[in-house]
Amino acid sequence: MMADVPDDAPQHCPGTASEQAGKTSSCDGCPNQKACASGATKAPDPAIAEIGAKMATVKHIILVLSGKGGVGKSTFSAHLAHALASDNTKEVALLDVDICGPSIPRIMGLEGEQVHQSGSGWSPVYVDDNLAVMSIGFLLSSPDDAVIWRGPKKNGMIKQFLRDVDWGELDYLIVDTPPGTSDEHLSIVQYLSSTHIDGAVIITTPQEVSLQDVRKEIRFCQKVKLPIIGVVENMSGFVCPSCKVTDEHSDANS
Repeated sequence: MMADVPDDAPQHCPGTASEQAGKTSSCDGCPNQKACASGATKAPDPAIAEIGAKMATVKHIILVLSGKGGVGKSTFSAHLAHALASDNTKEVALLDVDICGPSIPRIMGLEGEQVHQSGSGWSPVYVDDNLAVMSIGFLLSSPDDAVIWRGPKKNGMIKQFLRDVDWGELDYLIVDTPPGTSDEHLSIVQYLSSTHIDGAVIITTPQEVSLQDVRKEIRFCQKVKLPIIGVVENMSGFVCPSCKVTDEHSDANS
């Protein structure tokens, strides 16, 4: 369970899923203290079962992770989605759960598109007949709008993406996550716990500062029992524009 901290919680809230929830001195005066102390907040989120039912029509779920930003994770997610969708017999969707830095709409050429709601839920935006995309970027009035949300609100949006979007029958759902191992990653793993995640692809660059964070990402996957499909190293070589020779070690240790 995630240690969620409500928006109206005091500064040192131990989290609603903590064993100390509602029992410590920092809980005094909190409007949620009674519910936390009763153990009600530790009950499984009913949305997990609802998401499991929604995802029953999805054959394969792949998460794309990175320890550090700017390593080409979203670009890889977009390329992977396009590659899978190049087989016209396959139905593919790309879900962007980078709540504060959604770049998928721009990468996929979908800036300015909007999400529409129907009786069966939110309708994703389609790049092709067999490639659907969903991102918070479609819900913002401008690409320059900042999303300044705490963890619980981010978690709620991810829950809506998984439960309320009309995904239909899919062969592949690619989930593009933000850098690191934070709320969004815990949310996606928890909410998909009643279904099957095929595994994660981890993106890095050759620099040691990036590799250091990738090791943390691998530990995260091990802790939450998320299989690692593979590691992709971007920007590992420089192709000279003049002679076309590739330098495999260019800036590798900077």
